[in-house]
Amino acid sequence: MDDSLELEVHDLEVPVLTGIYSEETHLPQPLRISIGVQLDAPAHFAPDTPLSASKNYLDLKRAATSALPPGVHFTLIEGVADHIADTLFLQDQRVRRVTVKIVKLAIAEAGESIGITLVRHRR
Repeated sequence: MDDSLELEVHDLEVPVLTGIYSEETHLPQPLRISIGVQLDAPAHFAPDTPLSASKNYLDLKRAATSALPPGVHFTLIEGVADHIADTLFLQDQRVRRVTVKIVKLAIAEAGESIGITLVRHRR
């Protein structure tokens, strides 16, 4: 079994233009986005191992925030998740798997989490 490293960013609240109903299509909806990225891991992380041996966590955050195209309406939140995964695969060849979980905050009635989890593997 190969060693791997999983980087994670959880519970980013991001306003995104998404939805299929008329009341959803003109204003951004709040989404809670969590991302996990699996990388190939080096044999060992020493105290002085440089950042280049891993990946900057902020790359994950940017993929779910500033890397989303402004003014673009995503019909499905699955499209948002795919855009995030594509961004992360393009950024770094070491990324082997991306998991994106998206919760639609605006449709919760009693604190429940309603959304999707998309897992993509490098092809």
